[in-house]
Amino acid sequence: MMKKQSVLAFAFLLLIPLALVLGGMLSNLIDPEIAAGHSNYARNFQILSTLKILIFLGSAAGAAVLWILACLVVIRSKKRSLLWLLMAVLGPFGFAVLAMLSDRAPLVTDRYARFVHGMNGYVRVGYEVCTFVIVWVLAYEAMVLQRNLMIRYESATTGVSTAQIIDLQNASGGMWAFAEGNEVMFLVALLYLLRPLAFSLASQVATMASPKLKA
Repeated sequence: MMKKQSVLAFAFLLLIPLALVLGGMLSNLIDPEIAAGHSNYARNFQILSTLKILIFLGSAAGAAVLWILACLVVIRSKKRSLLWLLMAVLGPFGFAVLAMLSDRAPLVTDRYARFVHGMNGYVRVGYEVCTFVIVWVLAYEAMVLQRNLMIRYESATTGVSTAQIIDLQNASGGMWAFAEGNEVMFLVALLYLLRPLAFSLASQVATMASPKLKA
């Protein structure tokens, strides 16, 4: 089972895309051009433009706060020094380091903590390197799958061919690459946080299956 702090960190991570999406939606709802035709057009346009930017920046700041809180909770769950919070500025790379830290107060039922503590130094390094590569590959493949599904969905709902949608995305490749890169990094953090839970579930399944195989 996951510690309460890990569940809280997971919740903070899930709130990050929600904060960004809501901020983007609210920002898009504000059209400074609606001030056209009014006597104070210049002033109203400036106010609306400033408000639009502030909402966008506010959502980004909220996402940053949620990220820091997620990292802080992971650190506290492992009973580590708050100096480790400096790793938060490294994004998913820093989060991976925090996730690799040994738990100084593991639960009695924490199979993953016992598994990690049983490794010697060289094996642990090899394990973490392999995990790092696998997590990034899984995150990238998940992003590609999500992108393909969204293209098919947009094609089905709008009647535009998938080739045309892909061409439109390629035309603004920088923006899409940035968004997809952020998505991959977000998934990396989630996968690292879920790693102990996945290991525990796999161990339980293996334990349950072992008597049946012997029989």
